[in-house]
Amino acid sequence: MKLIDMSVVEFSDEVDSNSPAPGGGSVAALASNIGIGLARMMAHLSFGKKKYEALDESIRLEFVDRFNKMADIRKELVELIDKDTESFNEVMKAIKMPKETEEQIKFRNSTIQDATLFSIDVPFKTAKLSLKALELLEYLVEYGNQNAITDIGVGTLMLYTGLEGAILNVKVNLMGLDNKELHDSYSNSCKEILSNAKVIKDNLMQGIHVKLEN
Repeated sequence: MKLIDMSVVEFSDEVDSNSPAPGGGSVAALASNIGIGLARMMAHLSFGKKKYEALDESIRLEFVDRFNKMADIRKELVELIDKDTESFNEVMKAIKMPKETEEQIKFRNSTIQDATLFSIDVPFKTAKLSLKALELLEYLVEYGNQNAITDIGVGTLMLYTGLEGAILNVKVNLMGLDNKELHDSYSNSCKEILSNAKVIKDNLMQGIHVKLEN
């Protein structure tokens, strides 16, 4: 059974087991997915309300555009929940390959490197998608239904958690990558993504706290 087809209880029980997968990578993708869901919930609760309908048409069009883009990102993240576990299993399968002859050793090493790259690329996509979603949030916070401000606040935190969690998984898998050029490229990209995401998250959360204190 796919992880995304499990109930919440089944998925959480599967995580709370002696199996290493699903692990942090799949949970990170799920966290970001739920974070987007909460942000879009705020938008859902804005449509049709007097304050929202009174906004300039250009603002409403931009609001809907961001709302739709987040739906597309959310769909991609759903796929990455299972893909992350799949990538881990591919690495484990490669490690268990026979290594009795020189030819087997070479083939095994090559397969491990391919699987390792797969296990890096999946959480890296989660991180990139999470950043894209975070970049869309400010507009929703500004113009969305303020009665749901705490929901988008939790959504912001979930998205950032998913992003940083994904980057942790990229980093741990980079330790097994032999290609130094690729290693450095992913490493530098992760630093940039995390730095940008932290600024966005901190600014959003500061603004939300201010709104709640007024």
